[in-house]
Amino acid sequence: MNTSTFPVRSLMTFYQDAFAILEEAHIQFLIGGAFAQSRLTQRDRDTKDLDIILRREDVPRMLAAFEHAGYRAEVPYPHWLAKIHSNDRYLDVLFGSGNGIVQVDDCWFRHARETEVLNRKVQLCPPEELIWSKAFVQERERFDGADVLHLLHSCARDLDWDRLLARFGHHWPVLYAHLVMFLYAYPDRRGDIPRHVIDELTGKLKQLAPNEAERVCYGTLISREQYLHDVNVLGYEDPRLPPRGNMAPADLEIWTAAIARHRTG
Repeated sequence: MNTSTFPVRSLMTFYQDAFAILEEAHIQFLIGGAFAQSRLTQRDRDTKDLDIILRREDVPRMLAAFEHAGYRAEVPYPHWLAKIHSNDRYLDVLFGSGNGIVQVDDCWFRHARETEVLNRKVQLCPPEELIWSKAFVQERERFDGADVLHLLHSCARDLDWDRLLARFGHHWPVLYAHLVMFLYAYPDRRGDIPRHVIDELTGKLKQLAPNEAERVCYGTLISREQYLHDVNVLGYEDPRLPPRGNMAPADLEIWTAAIARHRTG
């Protein structure tokens, strides 16, 4: 279908169509982004930003379903993000994260939370996975630290802390940094973080020792731009690439080239 003649739709109709297309194609999906953040924290957010989350293996069927329905579908970043376009509107479809760490698996769906969006019952991204993905977003132009702290403020008492710790794995210092900031920002809610979690991570911190053989800059996992000098000039290993990371060199090249486009537009 010629998408240039595709009728202009209201944003809400666009989203409702998207839900229907995914359901008709029998593709499981979750709602993330500002919708999930707003519902989980009960804080008003600009919810024009709707993110759909699904498994990587469902991406080809998703693309085909939307193209069949007359939408333009693309995968600008093959390692984590697809987009569905309706004229000047678009829908982000996430199946990973920009740094290559986060991967959507069955666990996201097992622990999803049901809610209603646009008069339709849908599943929200679990707060544990939302924290996991947001914790690494520490760019100069976008920092999701406040989102992480607001999720902790609303959900810390009910979080599956074992699963959250397992999600971070050896990247636990990123979670620890956010927890320290939470203890600082909300002194009245310090008891919401289980003592054993703080003790475990503090113990790991005390055991960290210099390792001159590990010449790697993990900064690229929290900012795709601000540590490029370290890997390109100073010769540090980039943990986004194998054997440490999951990103292919071609994916990293695409992701890095997009920095300038995002900065200007």
